[in-house]
Amino acid sequence: MGGATGPLELGEFDYHLPPELIAREPARERHDSRLLLLDRRRDALEHQRFHQLDSLLEREDVLVINDTRVIAARLHVRRGPGEGPIEVLLLEESAPGRWWVMIRPGRKMPPGMRAALVDPREGTETGLHLHTLEKDGEGRYLVRFEGESPVSPERHGEIPLPPYIEREEGPVPEDAHRYQTVYARHPGSVAAPTAGLHFTGDLLARLRDRGHPIIPLTLHIGAGTFAPIRTGRIADHRMHEERFRLSETSARALTEARARKRRIVAVGTTSLRVLETCLAEDDRTFLPGEGRTRLYVHPPWRFRATDALLTNFHLPRSSLLLLVSAFA
Repeated sequence: MGGATGPLELGEFDYHLPPELIAREPARERHDSRLLLLDRRRDALEHQRFHQLDSLLEREDVLVINDTRVIAARLHVRRGPGEGPIEVLLLEESAPGRWWVMIRPGRKMPPGMRAALVDPREGTETGLHLHTLEKDGEGRYLVRFEGESPVSPERHGEIPLPPYIEREEGPVPEDAHRYQTVYARHPGSVAAPTAGLHFTGDLLARLRDRGHPIIPLTLHIGAGTFAPIRTGRIADHRMHEERFRLSETSARALTEARARKRRIVAVGTTSLRVLETCLAEDDRTFLPGEGRTRLYVHPPWRFRATDALLTNFHLPRSSLLLLVSAFA
C-alpha cells in the first residue's frame, strides 16, 4: 500500500463487487455459511464452514459478542397525495417524541417540513406526523413526531435490511428473526452485528462445553458503522458516535483472561471497537462503564485488546473494510 510514501488514500481500499454475488437470502441454517480463515502465522487461507468454528479456535480462546438488538427502525413518510415515499431511519430518541434520524432523500425534508407517517404494510397514513426541526453537521436530522399516540418502531417500522440487499418484494416477515443474533438482548441498533448472525444456540453451547467463555458487551449500531467515507485521505474521516456498555462482570472476565494470557476473540468489528475503547492504558485492565465511542480504526493501528477477529463481509471503501485491513 501507499503508506510508506504518504497518507493512505480511500481508493486503495476499493475493489469490484459484482452485484450478482451478493446473497439476497441467508443460508438455510445459520451455521452453514461459508467461513474464510486467514492464518497470518502460516500466511495461509482456508475455506471452511461456520459450524467448524470450534475446531479452528485455540484451546483457551475467549469469545466476545455484541448483544445489541436491532429495532424496527425504518419508517416511511409522505409529504402529500401523489407524493412518493420518503425513508426515515430512527437512530436515537433524544426526548419523548423527538428522534435523531437519517432521511432518504434528505432534500425532500428540509427543516420546517411536515409529512405523514405511513404504515409500511398497508400503505395508509397512521395519523402521526413528522416535523423536521434541524439538521446537524453529520447529516442527521432532529425530528418531532406528533399524533394521538407516540411513535413506536414495533408498530410503525420495519427491520432495516442493508441497502445492498435488494429485493423487489421488499422485507419479508422472516427478516425480523433472521436479522437478529440468537443472543440479541438490548434493543437499540439500526443494523445487526452481522458476524454474530451465523451462531446457533447449539454452536454456542458446544463452544462453552469446550471451555470457551462467551462474554457479552453492547454497542448500539448507528450511523457511524455504515456511514460512507467521503474524504480522499482515510485519516480525515470522522466517525459518528455510538453508544456502548461494558458491564463490571464482563470487564472482570476480560481482565482475568488477559492476565491468564488467553486469546480474546472479537466477534465482529463492533465488539472489537468496544474492547479497544475500554482497555486501560496499562494494556491489562478492562474498564467497565457506558458511554459513547467515535473510535475509528484504520491502517496503521496498534491493536491492544484483541487477538483474533471473527468478521463478516465488508463493502469497498467502507470504514469496516479499513478496520479489517488494519487487523489483517
